[in-house]
Amino acid sequence: MNDLDTDRLRAFLQRYAADQAATMHAATVVIGDQLGLYRALADGGRQTADELAAATDCHPRLVREWLNAQAASAYCEHDPADDTYRLTPEQAACLADPASPAFVAGGAMVASSTHKDTERVQKAFTTDGGIGWDEHHPHLFTGTERFFGPVYRANLVDHWIPALSGVHDKLVAGARVADVGCGHGASLMLLARAYPASTFTGFDYHAPSIDTARAQASQAGLSDRVAFEVAGAEDFTGEGFDLVCVFNALHEWGDPVTAAGHILDALAPDGTWMFTEPRTDDHPVESVRGRTFYSVSTFVCTPSALSQGSSNALGAQAGFTALRHITEEAGFTRFRQATETPNFMVLEARP
Repeated sequence: MNDLDTDRLRAFLQRYAADQAATMHAATVVIGDQLGLYRALADGGRQTADELAAATDCHPRLVREWLNAQAASAYCEHDPADDTYRLTPEQAACLADPASPAFVAGGAMVASSTHKDTERVQKAFTTDGGIGWDEHHPHLFTGTERFFGPVYRANLVDHWIPALSGVHDKLVAGARVADVGCGHGASLMLLARAYPASTFTGFDYHAPSIDTARAQASQAGLSDRVAFEVAGAEDFTGEGFDLVCVFNALHEWGDPVTAAGHILDALAPDGTWMFTEPRTDDHPVESVRGRTFYSVSTFVCTPSALSQGSSNALGAQAGFTALRHITEEAGFTRFRQATETPNFMVLEARP
């Protein structure tokens, strides 16, 4: 221990303590989201712990401890003068309103799923490395939809589609659209609402997700134009699609080149493949984005690809150059980054 730099040691311990606190606090976010505590706190304005407990039919002593955890993490405000708590408008937008483009509480469910899957992932490290998407805790499926939903609502129709070459006009006139790896179909149904002249088909190999997507499409009154089928990236059916979408799924596939080739075959001669992938740095550097995506890739994305026979899985931080090579190997002749968000690249490939 004598050769340790005490200042660097102290700084790292402070960093670790903050991370440990955030990890523990994330579980309280799941509780607050699932029990409606954030929503009730936003709706009811300034409240005591007992008032929030009564509004949510929860145990008052646990609600008080939960509120104090939120206040200590700056996830709510506490007024010691009258012992009340409140959410600021900004906190409410992020934690209490799933319709808000800033809503992030759903992401805590994804984080929760990684901790529930720790033993399974640990076993994968010492065996073949593979874990199928369907083998994860259900929090992953629900959390993914609820976390990405606000991103799609804020960007897909207003920014991403207009950034593609000629796609908006085709959708207005009436186009055939596919979403491969569609999950619960949230993005596809956004497009269906925005472009009533077009028809849409979502594909995913995870049958329970397809069941959920079909139910949600029916509830939304979109079943006449939106269909969902159980199929993987290499065997989905159909041809002549004007647009094929893949949202943050390519890096989870065992053979992305073959899958990209199948997408090329399914496109119309002047069709477009739009896919989104996480933004990356040239090499691992200290960043919130890198910490998030490398971690989730360790638990979800890379094991998914390995479970499908990949010998060198892309991972969630594959990067623009590697993705361009995949499109070229698959036979696409045009590839570009159409636009981006702080965390994602929106990529366009054409025959």
